[in-house]
Amino acid sequence: MFDYCIIMAGGSGTRLWPLSNSMKPKQFLPVPSDKKNNFFTLSLERAFSLINGNGEIIIVAGKTHVPHIVKSCADRSEAQKQHITVIPEPEAKNTAAAIACALVFIEKTRPERNGKIFVLPSDHLVEPKAVFTEQALLCARHIDTENLAVFGIPPAAPETGFGYIEINRSDAQNEVAHVVSFHEKPDTTTAEQYLASGNFYWNSGMFAFSSGFMKREFRKYAADCIAPFEILPVPSKDACSVKDGVSILEHWEGLTEAYTRTRKISFDFAVVTKSSRVIMSVARFKWRDIGCWDEYASLAKDVSDPSAIDVFRVGSANTVVDSDIPVALCEADDLIVVIRSGKDGSVPSVLIAKKGETQKVGSIVEQMKMKKRDDLL
Repeated sequence: MFDYCIIMAGGSGTRLWPLSNSMKPKQFLPVPSDKKNNFFTLSLERAFSLINGNGEIIIVAGKTHVPHIVKSCADRSEAQKQHITVIPEPEAKNTAAAIACALVFIEKTRPERNGKIFVLPSDHLVEPKAVFTEQALLCARHIDTENLAVFGIPPAAPETGFGYIEINRSDAQNEVAHVVSFHEKPDTTTAEQYLASGNFYWNSGMFAFSSGFMKREFRKYAADCIAPFEILPVPSKDACSVKDGVSILEHWEGLTEAYTRTRKISFDFAVVTKSSRVIMSVARFKWRDIGCWDEYASLAKDVSDPSAIDVFRVGSANTVVDSDIPVALCEADDLIVVIRSGKDGSVPSVLIAKKGETQKVGSIVEQMKMKKRDDLL
């Protein structure tokens, strides 16, 4: 079992704009195929399946996300809530800062119980949970010898939206394999070569390691990411408040300044791709990163609640609509149409995208930032 699970629940929600935004990123959206849960609550269930009886779950998220986290934890038992601590980030500095902050928080508040840690993103779908849990706990056996473990996902297509992990083909049948190298998101031709080779895997973004080992790896490869947190004092006894049973870190002297000083970089680039101690387990569970509208829309034919809106169609095959007002389509094939009327107080917005091209929504968001349309984000 693991002593801690770090859930990364920050992010600005840009890739599923306008359904998600900086105030409510995608991890807090309902799962189209499971309206009882959002992506975060399913991640929380996975986290509880990994920790031991004294284990703790550290959730790192933006300040504006805290109400969504507390609401998403409402159905947990009071006993389970006592194992949860939320660290609201003063500013978004990517995943290296989030993990470094959580590591140091654990070290300073639980110095007698540093141990094994599993890192979970909060916007993935993983099933069945039992297979994931079994395989993750097997990985725990391999991190005692100072290794960083990652899950590699067997690629189902020449996907250009994911990073890839390369191993020796002869290692693929082993419980774990030593990683040869990491590769950034490829172009289509390169992705096809990866798929054909048989020894490249999608990088799941889930990691397992011991706390002491990872602090040393940070100091070796990305000292500027962890040093600002290591000089912080031990949080005071009244540093956390409790909201509906969930502990929220409210006051940690110097935390805002530490975030200002730390580098904005992903954990992958800062540490993972540089470490010589990375091992990979080939995932036997189903995994989906809901990283674009194509992925989100594929979870349901029409994402919208049919009772909430009317969609009128003439032709318009293979077009998915997510809207809070009625929509009419005339021979509009292979599209994703997302409409928000603004009746909830937000700025009205519309996205019309060709299926297969929704990875480019991020570029649209960058244009909005350049035009200082923060009201849309």
